[in-house]
Amino acid sequence: MIDLKENPDFLNSFLEYLTGILNKSPNTVKEYNYDLSHFLKFIMHHYKLSDEEDIKKIDIHNMSIDVLKKITLNDIHSFLYYLTDTFHSKPATRARKAASIRVFFAYLTQKAKILDINPAQGLETPKMEKRLPKYLTLEQSEKLLEVAHSTSDENMERDFAIITLFLNCGMRLSELVGINIKDINFSDKKLTVIGKGNKERTIYLNESCMKAIEDYLKVRPHDGVKYNSRDALFLSKRKERISNRMVQEIVKRELGKAGIDMNKYSVHKLRHTAATLMYQYGNTDIRALQVLLGHESISTTEIYTHVDNVQVKNAVESNPLANKKF
Repeated sequence: MIDLKENPDFLNSFLEYLTGILNKSPNTVKEYNYDLSHFLKFIMHHYKLSDEEDIKKIDIHNMSIDVLKKITLNDIHSFLYYLTDTFHSKPATRARKAASIRVFFAYLTQKAKILDINPAQGLETPKMEKRLPKYLTLEQSEKLLEVAHSTSDENMERDFAIITLFLNCGMRLSELVGINIKDINFSDKKLTVIGKGNKERTIYLNESCMKAIEDYLKVRPHDGVKYNSRDALFLSKRKERISNRMVQEIVKRELGKAGIDMNKYSVHKLRHTAATLMYQYGNTDIRALQVLLGHESISTTEIYTHVDNVQVKNAVESNPLANKKF
């Protein structure tokens, strides 16, 4: 929960713009608030406008617009350096904060007309290391499904359906938790989810997903379900919509049962797995994969176009000159 009383008016106006005009999700708005309040507190410290030594404890609710007008690109660079030097922040973290600052100042200059000059105009995105996503192999994925389906746990059908949807559809954790029964079109074998930025998209369900959902619905509780969870697809033992944390615990437990390192893989890694399997084995078009995963940019989806050593070896072996001997 954001405490608006701790923010200066111009920051709260920006947050209202994100919610009311750009339709950003509560979580996204919360991240913007965290990033920007941290930045503004740093500025107060940087300009020696506060005696508080702990930057995160600096009071910014009375910060004036005159301070904003003094901020330069060098000040923003100093903030990003401070994140690296003090917190050893990863490039991805600094890139996110830089993006937040860029959008914030664009709003102040172009929309709110509070500033005449945008100090973030030339702000570059911190260069990030290119890392291939971690994912389960096909054999590990099959093992995970097999183990999840063979357990004698009373919630077997629910937990198996959760694992099945993650591995087949590549949906996000929040998307799975938010599924309502009314979102599922059983005749057309598809469901509607709400992704990042409150964007709605359609996910088509294959036979494995349909059967897993139908098997779970046969045993899903109907009586005593909490009023605000009556339409939720996945329920907890308390008969309310399952939480993000419980789903994470379910996935972690099933990974352990399958003999897969629980510390190396997570719910989000199952999303990576689904995307990788579809690309490697299904010859899925990259743009179709982009739509399926709900990526705003094709560049985000391109991380799944990586190839493993076997594919590289096969590429060499498939060369028409491979068997030519002289």
